[in-house]
Amino acid sequence: MPLPILGLHHVTSKASDPRGTDRFWRQGLGLRRIKQTVNFDNPSVYHLYYGDAVAAPGSVMTYFPFPGLARGSRGTGEVSAVAFAVPVGSLDFWEARLGAAGAGDVMSDTWFGEAGLSFAAPDSDAFCLVESAGLAHSENTDIAGLRGVTLRLADIGSTAEILTEFGYRSAGIEGNASRYQLPNAKTGDVVDLIADPAAPKAVEGAGSVHHVAFGVGDLADQDRVRSAMLAMGQKVTGVRDRDYFQSIYFRTPGGVLFEVATEGPGFAVDEDMAHLGETLKLPAQHAHLRARLEAELVPLD
Repeated sequence: MPLPILGLHHVTSKASDPRGTDRFWRQGLGLRRIKQTVNFDNPSVYHLYYGDAVAAPGSVMTYFPFPGLARGSRGTGEVSAVAFAVPVGSLDFWEARLGAAGAGDVMSDTWFGEAGLSFAAPDSDAFCLVESAGLAHSENTDIAGLRGVTLRLADIGSTAEILTEFGYRSAGIEGNASRYQLPNAKTGDVVDLIADPAAPKAVEGAGSVHHVAFGVGDLADQDRVRSAMLAMGQKVTGVRDRDYFQSIYFRTPGGVLFEVATEGPGFAVDEDMAHLGETLKLPAQHAHLRARLEAELVPLD
């Protein structure tokens, strides 16, 4: 029986400029800032969350913006691109908007027969907007959520095995790229694996994806995934309380950090849905640092 994976939950990257990152995702991409909090392990650094109007899992991109952080270098063992779904017929709108937002390297492309735009965010992190046939063409050009991620690996075999255990199925091959797709996922249904054994190993920095999170419904489902991954020989953490979801982590043999996160309790657990992301929210263990952090953290627009 396939594991109870629902699709992608969120993707988290590193950045070098809190204000620039915030401006790009809110004004450039039109996503909502749904949470401003801090890194659990390094509270002097923001953890910023962006998503759709209702902060739904599967729509969320998050950042650790370390001011002045050097850019990472691309290679194997990383998420090399993140794709969002947009309505069919909206690419002309997005091409103009991305240009006005200062996105780099905006160009038309096609992935496994789907039209899209590739572009670079402020730290040269790679993104795609992909037309999704499952979205009705309308005047609404909003980003509908995550479509998928691309992993660049020296060897895709072990990661493909994990994805298959998660319930993903082989959905095609283009050159050295193999597509895995999760049937019946609401969003975030695609993981593309690129085999690139000659490439150097990636070095993490600004513009690098820190981890990719897959969603499950609740702790019981998460425990099923954890048990299955342990049985496959993965070194999986215990459950970690992230306030808005519960998480487990393991680093795949290919080098990419996977998280498995629950859908609840959700981003409205500590503030009203109408006012998400407007004020700094702190994990309980860092609440005593509020005065210092509010003085040190770069104010956001």
